[in-house]
Amino acid sequence: MTYTYLNPKIALMGAGCVKEIGKQAKELGGTKALIVSGKSRHGEELAGDIRKILEAAGLKAAIFAGAEPNPTDSSAMEGAEIYKKENCDMIVAVGGGSPMDCAKAVGIVAKNGGMINDYEGIGKVTKGIPPLITVNTTAGTASEMTSFTIITDTERHIKMAIVDPRITPDVAVNDPELMVSMPPALTAATGMDALTHAVEAYVSTMATPTTDAAAIKAIELISKYLPEAVAHGEDVRTRDMMAHAEYLAGIAFNNASLGYVHSMAHQLGGLYNLPHGVCNAILLPYVEMYNKEICPERFADIAKAMGEKVEDLSPEEAADKAIAAIKKLASDIGIPSGLKELGAREEDLELLAENAMQDVCRLTNPRELSKEDVIEIYRKAM
Repeated sequence: MTYTYLNPKIALMGAGCVKEIGKQAKELGGTKALIVSGKSRHGEELAGDIRKILEAAGLKAAIFAGAEPNPTDSSAMEGAEIYKKENCDMIVAVGGGSPMDCAKAVGIVAKNGGMINDYEGIGKVTKGIPPLITVNTTAGTASEMTSFTIITDTERHIKMAIVDPRITPDVAVNDPELMVSMPPALTAATGMDALTHAVEAYVSTMATPTTDAAAIKAIELISKYLPEAVAHGEDVRTRDMMAHAEYLAGIAFNNASLGYVHSMAHQLGGLYNLPHGVCNAILLPYVEMYNKEICPERFADIAKAMGEKVEDLSPEEAADKAIAAIKKLASDIGIPSGLKELGAREEDLELLAENAMQDVCRLTNPRELSKEDVIEIYRKAM
């Protein structure tokens, strides 16, 4: 069997590394960049800062501050129109996962034509995307380095997973100085998103020794540094450690894929426009309670990585420790206790489950689940 590992050509890490994007843009052959940012004052300010760096390096730039917290098909199409109108030849995304996912979708349409909905699924982006630099300001989604983009279909009210190696960014930037302003709740949500990536990748049916190494180290770092980042967000070293953790988790899931936690969380985001990281955090222990029956040894490893003492326990007992540790971490950093707090409704569970059964992320879950199983997991997580 052949394994293919997908990562950006260049990854810049460490305080102050964002200053190098002008040089990187020129080396990619760019002359005018479309800067994609979040639809907020903060997003516009970030875009303005990035434009100054690019202009100082001799490049021109236009700004599309149009990415919603859960980016939509309509914003992708709008951004692609602006890209063409402004005669851009590359894209720079700045912000969290939403602007980066939006930027990938803008690039898909700008280079391939059609509607973004045409590319739902795996391997449909035949012409690639323009050169792409992603400047990450959160420590969770890893969209700055993955071949995934998640876009909300506004007509069907679902999140579409678009997966293709051709949309992997060229340059990924993780500057912890851009992360110190993240409020505690966002820090917690994005950190749990990263933990979910690492856990799902570690138990994925496509896991390899390479992805295992990245996933376990990510779990270790997140368990140690996420509570510190939530409590002391101004600490640059803690932010740097979380940036490394989320990048490692990205390496893991970009190459081993995910599972039912993401399949189910995508539907909650699509139907209710909920924060992705919080949905993952709530669902994670409930999905893994099902999965641990298939691979308890893997969950024993996760428990150990989270600092649990498991030496004298059976794999099954150690697996239970992992689930308990995940729940405790989420509780300690202020994650809501259930989906009902977020506005999820019992009458929607069947629809959510039906859509989750169609999501591509489920394909590498270690245990096959029925629609009834998925409904029951949603119900337990309420």
